[in-house]
Amino acid sequence: MPFEKVHPEKLSATVVRQIEKLILRGILRPGERLPSERELSEKLGVSRPSLREAVSELQNRGLLESRAGAGIYVTDVLGSAFSEALIGLFAGHDEAVFDYLSFRRDMEGLAAQRAADHGTETDLKVIAELMAKMEAAHGKRNPAEEARLDADFHLAIIEASHNVIMLHMMRSMYQLLREGVFYNRQVMFRQRNTREQLLEQHKAINVALQARDGRAARVAVEAHLGYVEDALTADRKTARNELIARQRLMRETENR
Repeated sequence: MPFEKVHPEKLSATVVRQIEKLILRGILRPGERLPSERELSEKLGVSRPSLREAVSELQNRGLLESRAGAGIYVTDVLGSAFSEALIGLFAGHDEAVFDYLSFRRDMEGLAAQRAADHGTETDLKVIAELMAKMEAAHGKRNPAEEARLDADFHLAIIEASHNVIMLHMMRSMYQLLREGVFYNRQVMFRQRNTREQLLEQHKAINVALQARDGRAARVAVEAHLGYVEDALTADRKTARNELIARQRLMRETENR
């Protein structure tokens, strides 16, 4: 029979696999700095030469990068799922915005249900802490901070779903959202009534998650993203009406 002798695995290979898993599971995030060589070798219980060999292999594979005088970082590959040409199309067409929201509603509803069912106590604690920060930012009337925490809150739910494919795909999508490709979240958070509604919706999502009620969490996320879609639809309708009114006024002025 074709049995072969089992050879002990090199320490560097074990280190490679551990760092790979941390990146895959989203624990080590794109752009995040690794601990110093000394600290990391102590944490992993391996020699510095073994650690250097592992880091070198991960660098060659494009997962880590060295920054002069700054250390070793997880490579930032977010957004690579879309070409620049396609991103330009997304930014220029409302159809892409609403398809994006529809996609998020389906994916994040599922993620919320999975988070309630499979998330760890640590996952739920992170979500609760972000909710508390959102409430604090709301009280300070800081739209930029509210928009940033809004993204972090939703991504924490996706992380708590423990589906690595969904995690990396949605991180890529959220990077485009942060860059304003789909719509500007800060504009929504500047509107008083919208801000209040969004806060209450996030509270409802958090309550369902903390209660580990998967169905309620999914419904709350879907209702929240449905509200965002309706708000954007109304905003675009208002903008179109204002444009039509300005054009009519210009024509009337020219005809006088």
